[in-house]
Amino acid sequence: MAQAVEMVEVWRGEFLESRHRGHAVICDAEGNIVHAWGDPDAVILPRSSAKMIQALPLVESGAAAAFGLGEDRLALSCASHQGAPIHTDMVRSWLDELGLGDEAFRCGAEVPRDTDTRNAMIRAGGQPCQWHNNCSGKHSGFLTLARHLGAGPEYVDPAHPVQRAVREAFEDVTGMDSPGFGIDGCSAPNFATTVHGLARAMGFFAGADIDGGSGRERAAARLRDAMRAFPELVAGEGRACTELMRAMDGRVALKTGAEAVFVAMLPEHKLGIALKIVDGATRASECAIAALLVKLGVLDPFHPATRRRMDAPVRNWRGIETGMIRPAAALR
Repeated sequence: MAQAVEMVEVWRGEFLESRHRGHAVICDAEGNIVHAWGDPDAVILPRSSAKMIQALPLVESGAAAAFGLGEDRLALSCASHQGAPIHTDMVRSWLDELGLGDEAFRCGAEVPRDTDTRNAMIRAGGQPCQWHNNCSGKHSGFLTLARHLGAGPEYVDPAHPVQRAVREAFEDVTGMDSPGFGIDGCSAPNFATTVHGLARAMGFFAGADIDGGSGRERAAARLRDAMRAFPELVAGEGRACTELMRAMDGRVALKTGAEAVFVAMLPEHKLGIALKIVDGATRASECAIAALLVKLGVLDPFHPATRRRMDAPVRNWRGIETGMIRPAAALR
C-alpha cells in the first residue's frame, strides 16, 4: 500500500515548520487514473465534497423538474453555504413552496458562518434555526425528493428511500460498493469510498453531456453546470470554492468537504480530481487543490484568490511576513 505523500509545507523564515501529507487522484471521464499521489485505494469519507452526488436522485428522479427547481436551487442543493441571506432566503422560500417549516429539517440548527449575519443575530437576541445550517440546501433537496417519492419524514435514515437512492447513485458513479458510512455533521449518512472512487465520480461529472447520454449523465451535467453558474451559492464570500471558481471564470466546478477533502470537475478537459489531506487541515487541502489546478493550466498562479491559498504569506499580529504556505515538491 502506498503511503501518503507530502503535499503542503508551512515555512517560518528559513525553517520548514510543518508538513501536510495526503492522497490525490486525477481521473478521466472513463474513470482511468491520469495522475496519482499517495494511495489511490485509501478509503475516505468524502464528507460535503460529495453533495453533487447526493443530489443526483433529486434531478434524475424527475423531482427537480416536478417542483420547478431552477439552476440556482440546484447549486444550493450542492452547497456548504455560509448562512448569509443569499442562502437562507432561498432555503426559506423553498420550504414555503413545499408547505414545510424549519421543523421538517433533520440537519440541526447552526449559527450562521457569515460574520455579518451572525453578528446581527446576536445583537437582535435571535437564535439560529436549521435553515441557517450550511447543509440546509442539500436537505431541501432531500425533502423535495422525499415528497416526490411519497416517502416519510425521516429522510436521513439510511433505510429511507431517499438515502437508498443516494447510495445507489454513489456506488454507481464511484464504481465500487461502499464499505460503509459515517453520520455526517448534518445527520445524513456519508458513504465511504476510495480516493480513486471519488475521483472517478468527478471524472463522470466532468465528462457528462447535458444533451445526451443517460438520465444520470444529464443530471450530473445539470448539477455541475449549476455549481459553475452560481459559485456564490455553493459556498459564499471569502470561501475557497467560490473564489477559485470565479478565478477560473466558471470553467471548473469545485467543492470542499470537512476534514480536508476537495474535489474538482474540469468539463473542458473531461477530468475529475479528488484529494484528501490525512491530518484534516483545511489550509492544506485548499493549497493542494489550487496547486493541482495550476498544474493543469486552468488556474492563474498569480490570481489573488490563488495567492490567498497557494504560496500564501503567513503574517503575525503586526503584519510582518513570517513565512509561507506552499505546495511541496510533489505538486510543483
